[in-house]
Amino acid sequence: MTSINDVTTIEKDGNISIITLNSPPVNALSAPVREGLHKGITEARNDGETEAIVIICEGRTFIAGADISEFGKEPKGPSLFEVQEFIEDSNKPVIAAIHGTALGGGLEVALTCHYRIAVPSAKCGLPEVNLGLLPGAGGTQRLPRVVGVEKALQMVTSGQHIPAKQCLEMGLVDEIAAEDGLKEDSINFAKKIVSENRPLVKISEMNDKVEAARGNENIFTDFRTSIARRARGFLAPEYNIQCIEAAVNNSFDEGIKIERKLFMELVTGTQSAAQRYAFFAQRQVAKIPDIEPDTEIKPFSSIGVIGAGTMGGGISMNFANVGIPVTIIEQSQENLDKGLGIIRKNYENTANKGRITFEDVEKRTNLIKGSTDINDLSNCDLIIEAVFENMDLKKDIFKTLDNIAKKGAILATNTSALDVNEIAAQTSRPEDVIGLHFFSPANVMRLLEIVRGEKTSKSVVATSMKMAKSIGKVAAVVGVCPGFVGNRILAQRQREANKLILEGAMPWEVDDALFDFGFPMGPFAMSDLAGLDIGWDEDLSTGDTLRDKLCEAGRLGQKTGKGFYIYDEKRNKSPDTEVEKLIIEFSEKHQIKRREISKEEILERCLYPMINEGFKILEEGMAIRASDIDIVWINGYGWPMYEGGPMFYGQLIGYDKVWKWHKEMEEKFGSDFSPSPYLEKVVNEKINLFG
Repeated sequence: MTSINDVTTIEKDGNISIITLNSPPVNALSAPVREGLHKGITEARNDGETEAIVIICEGRTFIAGADISEFGKEPKGPSLFEVQEFIEDSNKPVIAAIHGTALGGGLEVALTCHYRIAVPSAKCGLPEVNLGLLPGAGGTQRLPRVVGVEKALQMVTSGQHIPAKQCLEMGLVDEIAAEDGLKEDSINFAKKIVSENRPLVKISEMNDKVEAARGNENIFTDFRTSIARRARGFLAPEYNIQCIEAAVNNSFDEGIKIERKLFMELVTGTQSAAQRYAFFAQRQVAKIPDIEPDTEIKPFSSIGVIGAGTMGGGISMNFANVGIPVTIIEQSQENLDKGLGIIRKNYENTANKGRITFEDVEKRTNLIKGSTDINDLSNCDLIIEAVFENMDLKKDIFKTLDNIAKKGAILATNTSALDVNEIAAQTSRPEDVIGLHFFSPANVMRLLEIVRGEKTSKSVVATSMKMAKSIGKVAAVVGVCPGFVGNRILAQRQREANKLILEGAMPWEVDDALFDFGFPMGPFAMSDLAGLDIGWDEDLSTGDTLRDKLCEAGRLGQKTGKGFYIYDEKRNKSPDTEVEKLIIEFSEKHQIKRREISKEEILERCLYPMINEGFKILEEGMAIRASDIDIVWINGYGWPMYEGGPMFYGQLIGYDKVWKWHKEMEEKFGSDFSPSPYLEKVVNEKINLFG
């Protein structure tokens, strides 16, 4: 074995040269890896005894993709294109030996090899679309030539990882190796290729599958329609489709030119910058500066949930989904049975859609036990209170838990806005109390705000983070303040949205502006979905607010067929002249002069105060990083990933612009628009929040 460079070695087994890459953690295509490949192929090609070449990797994976850290930097060493061309033009067969994953640039390298062999557990994919990109090293041109146009379209727009067995069926790999015998089987496969005098297969010259699709525009029209909803607003899926179209309608060389052109447009654009930022931010959010890696992790093998309603049921499902038993407590058997019934129905609906088996339904429902006796939680490792958002009620529950819960148990509240410190103070062990703010529906939404109280121990925080990961949540640690991070920022948007409809805009105009920006729905459609009567009391209603008026008129949202909108039997919404009339009358009654309001103003009024509030949160230390705020809003509130979250978006448009806008609005309309001192500091000192 001979070292080529720090990450590459070459050795021989008879007439086979084996190039081994070892660049932890994922053998990304960094400059040293590219250099090692280029030099290794050169040495093997020049070696008179070598008749075939195997490329294999150490560690947990084959080449897992490009080195994203090199994006935007001066390139060093041979380019990926040079390496690929060198492999494909080799006068000796080159075999890619795949384990772990061959993703992005890794798969693109494998596709320039003449043959591919993989272990059963390996997966291949082109996930660039998830970073707002497309495979820029020939992936969109070679893939459809191997797997066909339809499969290629699905792969490049979904970023899905394809299991080895399926890859074999698709023609993406040529052979399956033994799970623990990749090197040996790869060498034997290479020797077999040599002995059988198999041809040097160049995928770039395989045209049958792309030519078969030529002239059939329905393939692309139908596919665009099928992904329209999930691809809304994103540029990358459409650009990937255009590249596959180029593969069908052009020569390989022309297709490569189109691919590179479109890749450069994406990689230099704001959408990909935002998506790449979000990719790293989601990994950064798990890092808590003051919590050491060796911090004690408490057990969480048995869970208690208080409340079998929508939240309690959804929370319980998260744990049952990963095999952790749950005990749900309700005050009455009637409410308990109802809650358990809804859980089963939810699982059955999922099974009917083919996402889980009916065997899974039974396994998961059997893990969730119900009780009306809170003492049945006495041996639980983690108890989550998920009752109505009432401070007195929550205090009473935590006083009880303090008496019955075992020593060391974590006591968590699912409050969305209440003071966790005040709740913790009801116990003799505030260090064991934490806020776990799940988002509704809790079994679907990925975000979990972990609310760290003043006395919450590091061990409880670390355990909560690990627990969140184990149930598939994206967790962000936040501080105790009204609304925490997500709802505190949301309140700013809601305030301005409500003002806008009294000043001249209609609810659907506000909603449309935010929908076009990229949100899944606007604030008024969201209110209708949740129910306008949440927190509203008919007996205490004074008619002083627009919500009072709507609720008094029986317009409670989707559940009554009318709210801000009117709904048909399939819950499709339409603007309603009755609401328009009610809003105009309300404005007149309160002497608010209505005017034309532009889409630009709607966006500024709704989004800029959110950015400003984010700066206040950072100044108060209620979020660890600006990027944590963005992760909360991307995963919990539908902020479009291609806009990066409110804090990143603020940087895109310019924090100076946001600050000047607030100063002007403050002078006109008062303290609601007072700019954060920290925002001013960032502008004046040109501070980079994102390093």
